[in-house]
Amino acid sequence: MGSSLPALALVTLVVDDYDTAIEFFVEGLGFTLVEDLDQGRKRWVVVQPTGGGASLVLAKASTPQQTTAIGNQTGGRVGFFLYTDDFARDHERMIDYGITFREDPRHEPYGTVAVFEDRWGNTWDLLEPAN
Repeated sequence: MGSSLPALALVTLVVDDYDTAIEFFVEGLGFTLVEDLDQGRKRWVVVQPTGGGASLVLAKASTPQQTTAIGNQTGGRVGFFLYTDDFARDHERMIDYGITFREDPRHEPYGTVAVFEDRWGNTWDLLEPAN
């Protein structure tokens, strides 16, 4: 019998609206819409970066506690890291789309990076790893 190591497959991101979230991730970040299934009172919506990696489950807030978490799901820390093989290309495309970067790109020993906000205020790193 073969064995495999566990892999992180899905991470939930609480949002205020499914369609707005799909548009942001697909048009703004270039993700692929993997699933959008109507389950009656909610939808199962999954998006994935085109380069692979863990997918996001876009979950519409349904309680006051969940609504409070929108935009602050990691307590103000950068909680999401979007890798790219061409920082300049993706940085420019994201700016053209209207995504807000909190800083100018910087070069670190681990790569080129800049912090940006998603449409809800969660912070992400756009990162091109060093070779």
